[in-house]
Amino acid sequence: MKAISQSIRKKDHDPKIEGRSRYLADYNFTDSGKEILCGKLLRSRYAKAKVLSVKLPELPEGYLYVDRGDIPGDNNVNIVLDDTPVFARETVEYIGEPIGMLVGADEKEVERLLGEIEVEYEELEPVTDLRKADHAFFNYEFGHGDVEKAFAEADKVYEEEFRTGYQEQAYLEVQGMMAEPEEDGKMYVHGSLQCPYYVHGALARALGTGPDGIHIFQDVTGGGFGGKEDYPSILGCQVAVAAHKAQAPVRCVFDRREDMEFTPKRHPSICKYKMAVKDGRVTAVDCDVIFDAGAYSTLSAVVLQRGIIAAPGVYDIPNVHVTGRALKTNTVPCGAYRGFGAPQTFFAVETMMNHIAQDMGEDTIRFKEKHLVKQGDKTSTNGKYHFPVPLPAMLDEVDGLAQLRKKHEEYSKPQTGRCRRGMGLSVYFHGAGFTGSGERDIIKATAKLHKYADGTVEVLASNADIGQGVRTTFPKIVAHELNLPVEKVYYNHPDTARVPDSGPTVASRSLMTVGELLRRAAIKLRDIWVEGEEQEVEEHYKEPDFMIPFYLDRFEGDAYPTYAWGVNAVEVEVDTYTGLAKILGAYASFDVGTPVDYNIVMGQMDGGFLQGLGYASIEKMDYDSKGRIRNNSFTDYLIPTALDVPNLKVTLHVEEYPDGPYGAKGAGELPLVGAAPAYVEAIEQAIGRKLNHAPFNAEDVIAALEEK
Repeated sequence: MKAISQSIRKKDHDPKIEGRSRYLADYNFTDSGKEILCGKLLRSRYAKAKVLSVKLPELPEGYLYVDRGDIPGDNNVNIVLDDTPVFARETVEYIGEPIGMLVGADEKEVERLLGEIEVEYEELEPVTDLRKADHAFFNYEFGHGDVEKAFAEADKVYEEEFRTGYQEQAYLEVQGMMAEPEEDGKMYVHGSLQCPYYVHGALARALGTGPDGIHIFQDVTGGGFGGKEDYPSILGCQVAVAAHKAQAPVRCVFDRREDMEFTPKRHPSICKYKMAVKDGRVTAVDCDVIFDAGAYSTLSAVVLQRGIIAAPGVYDIPNVHVTGRALKTNTVPCGAYRGFGAPQTFFAVETMMNHIAQDMGEDTIRFKEKHLVKQGDKTSTNGKYHFPVPLPAMLDEVDGLAQLRKKHEEYSKPQTGRCRRGMGLSVYFHGAGFTGSGERDIIKATAKLHKYADGTVEVLASNADIGQGVRTTFPKIVAHELNLPVEKVYYNHPDTARVPDSGPTVASRSLMTVGELLRRAAIKLRDIWVEGEEQEVEEHYKEPDFMIPFYLDRFEGDAYPTYAWGVNAVEVEVDTYTGLAKILGAYASFDVGTPVDYNIVMGQMDGGFLQGLGYASIEKMDYDSKGRIRNNSFTDYLIPTALDVPNLKVTLHVEEYPDGPYGAKGAGELPLVGAAPAYVEAIEQAIGRKLNHAPFNAEDVIAALEEK
């Protein structure tokens, strides 16, 4: 490990452990001493309906109701397609869609009054079944080679369909935002969020102000996992409109049921795969990927893009055709979640490769190994793997941790008895950074360093620390280059009144992209350092010279500058009487380049892997025939607890990326992506049946055994 990898005490450790960190719900008054009004949302009871009227009870003095008629700007939240309204238009499109907000001083009184509002609807027919959805928000297609010829010449053609479900982010802190009108006419909005400048742009549009009329601050944030990428823009607009009407501070903090039922989840998917095999090798793949976007498009475009780019997996397949659609249903809109579309398609392609190997009588590990891409090979989008692909070495590392090959062969034989075992494997990547030319053409990140006269240095960037540690790693990078104690470099929570737009905290880009900007800025500052003077330097993103230009209209070129790589193995024991599967061990090798802080990176790897195991096994969420989420509490929606952590053995394989700080690559999303296919293959081995969906829980095991 490099010197930079040595772990230090996290900068926010002490205030969090000692209870000094102030979350949004901790404000009793605003910083200026003003009383905070409580806002509660009036939500639709129907998945699809016209709103004919809203009849309010008599409101006490100081209480008010806010809806689309009170929006001073545009009733569209700035996301991608901008089709999500701040408050519902003439129709509501999913159960829970906000029609308006009731505001007042006392929370219980607001709740009482909210319950007395009468809404008259004209109920319409909703579309809740993804298979019956016919409106595509986004429709993509790309490929290379001659797929039709490959299928015509194949020895055998395989076709299969795979399904994945929702996953709830289950962050510790629920969604919450607060808006405060400032004396200079600006609107100050702060809360639990990932992307300050996303919220800034959305507020400027909704309030009809220029950028100078908005001021966004990130409070201490109790986790995000993608769930606080787009939703704070929506909730931020709602509280800002309410504060504008009330001319007083308004805060809205969800309860857990409200959060789980009405905020974005991971997109459910249906992936149809067709593969051609000739002379023992896969020669063509044709993938049709469908994501359930829910009622509005939100981030489905970019989630789908990443999903379909990953659809052929890590395999050298000469002929590729991929289509992808994000379809509208009258269900809760889906959004960002760690992995961002890749877990769905990697589950499909990894399981498909397993099934082909089994049919051909080959060991699935060896079958995958002989298809792996290598440095210099073509990517799915006709880009290039510019750097070494370390998957063979990582497979050997996992074999050493898990006795992978030996146990996989042993468990593949027919088993009898009540308890049976299986070992599953997945090999995969995660594209590091924004897809395509987004970083260059859209984000255009800028980062600054400000040196004070006393020699302390402040990092000025807009990346939010949501638990992943950038308030520690950014100062580490700067201190390392300036040869300063890390205590002399600090990074506060982003405030758009003070920091430049260095881009959002998404896409595993913060450390790799913005961390490198800060490293370069620190070198600049070191070269011009003058004792006793205030100085400031800034650095702007520049796309690496080696990048093959990416064209989104035809999905061609380098979708990512580099890739983080993962190899996962999961060993299970299935009780065929109860259907319960015990994870005997979960093993992984992860390549995220050089760790800038070893403990922080290992925390991400362990936590992300466990989150992926939850997605694979117990985190089953669904909606009823009316389109309402059925399990909206931790009683009904299960996530792994401390008691569910299996024997996790994780190692880091370091393949340095020359354009990342000290060789670092994107880390946050990778460890979740491959858990589901490894887990489900292990279940397949144990029960001797091909499976095609995730999560796969105890009830599914019993159903599969009964069907067999």
